[in-house]
Amino acid sequence: MTVAVPGVEASVTGPVHRVEQIMGLPISLRIEDGVPARDTVDAADRVFAWLREVDARFSPFLPDSEVSRLDRGELADDELSPDLVEVLDLCERYRVESGGAFQVRLPGRGLDPCAMVKGWAVQRGAELLRASGVTTFCLNAGGDVVAAGRPWRIGIRHPERADRVCAVVEVTEGAVATSGRYERGDHIFDGRTGLPATGLLSLTVVAPTLTEADAVATAGFAMGAEGVEWAAARGGCEVFAVDAGRGVLRSAGFPV
Repeated sequence: MTVAVPGVEASVTGPVHRVEQIMGLPISLRIEDGVPARDTVDAADRVFAWLREVDARFSPFLPDSEVSRLDRGELADDELSPDLVEVLDLCERYRVESGGAFQVRLPGRGLDPCAMVKGWAVQRGAELLRASGVTTFCLNAGGDVVAAGRPWRIGIRHPERADRVCAVVEVTEGAVATSGRYERGDHIFDGRTGLPATGLLSLTVVAPTLTEADAVATAGFAMGAEGVEWAAARGGCEVFAVDAGRGVLRSAGFPV
């Protein structure tokens, strides 16, 4: 989990700061563009409407969602929405590239693409902001962040102390995502073994998009200790990790 760290406030006209509970987590948006307040509010409305739509369509916990209907065999492949096809293609890509560690279909469990959906959906939300003319913003989904327009300071939560951060990164254009055990326990599984991933305490990835940062952080965490090097070797990705022995590992370009 990453947490926003207060920094220098920009002087703008019509700033927006909004928080909503969607997909089972708090999602906050701060817009600091010097544009009319009505425009920023409208842009924020579009982002949160999109995220609520994603939750309704892709949640495996809602019986009428597209994901649940697909899992029950009620939808054929040619009946799937282009969005779900894109998400499933991304899931398959990371399954292959992680050697099977990233897996959205574990034995005995239903289809659960949440590990891909959150980052993908929030990144799409950031693109909606840009399409609306918004250039300076921070969109934070339960600690996974897309930031743009100015340097934003993002704290990486200490994996064992909720009241502390273990590092602070500065991001002007890009995304930060962290996978760990501290919020939900052993909820990330190594798809190669079907067992909880326990080789790391946390893995943070900085990447150009949250789609990539979130997927690489999840896949790398599922891989365990070997996932740190795997994640760091991916183009455009920088990594900060705390292993099971409480050792800190980070790539040379990580923007501390």
